Order: sequence, then C-alpha cells, then structure tokens
Amino acid sequence: MPKDLPVDQALIRAIAELLNEQNLAEIEIEREDLRVRVTRSYASSGVQQVMVPAPVAAPAAPAPTAAAGSAAAIKATADDLASNPGTLTSPMVGTAYLSPEPGKPAFVSVGSKVSEGQTILIIEAMKTMNQIPAHKSGTISRILVTDAAPIEYGQPLAVID
Repeated sequence: MPKDLPVDQALIRAIAELLNEQNLAEIEIEREDLRVRVTRSYASSGVQQVMVPAPVAAPAAPAPTAAAGSAAAIKATADDLASNPGTLTSPMVGTAYLSPEPGKPAFVSVGSKVSEGQTILIIEAMKTMNQIPAHKSGTISRILVTDAAPIEYGQPLAVID
C-alpha cells in the first residue's frame, strides 16, 4: 500500500472485531488498491487444548482393564452414533443454541416427540441464526450438545428414535 494513502481505521477495526467474534486466526481483505491482513495468535488461549481428549487416547501408565474398556466404549459409542440413522448431524460450523432465546425453554428435551421438519435447535454461524430441523419423526433419545457450545460440521447433535 502506498504510504500517501490514508489508512481506513474503521475498516481495520471492523475486520478485527469480525476476527474476534468468529474466533478466526486470520482475515485478509483486498479491494481496489488496498490490501489489509489481520492475524492473531492462539498461543496464550486454551481454545485448542479443550478440543483434544488426550487422556483417553494415550494413557500415561499401564492401563487397567477398566480404562482400556472405557476407551473402547468411547470408540464404540462414536461408531454407533455415526452408523445410527437416527443421529442428526450438524450441517455447518457454528454455535449451538437449544432454545430460541436466552431464558426461554429449549426447543426439545430427551423424551420429546418430534415431527420431521420441526426445529430441534439453532446454529449461529456468521451472525445468522439457522434453524436445524428434525430429519425424521420420532422421539428424542439423546441430546449430544450443550447450550452455547461450539460445534463442527458433521458433529452429532441429537439422536431421534
């Protein structure tokens, strides 16, 4: 960028806010003769540490049979969810909300009867609230996410039997 052009501080501030709000590591914007790149480091944050279940995957001491069984049970549970046709998975990355707004009752709870197309929860992505409908009619047997939890694409959200 040429040194004689004024810096659009409002644009840079808006980009930095978007970076923080969406929990991104880097944003780069190019328009006409301006290129702005904003980055941040996660070195001091614990965000990535929360997502790694290391104790289950690699026990430090010789594992008693119960611990080995629990690791196998976790893997079996994950496999069961993936192969279960009743598992509702996330169609996007975002933040899951179980109720329409704070302080209101949840859309569904374990044991609720649902119809195909009925809203189960909301996923917020890029400041947009996306209603996630039931993919089939049935009874909610498990809710696999907590309110306001970050979720990934394809992550199991609930099981409908």
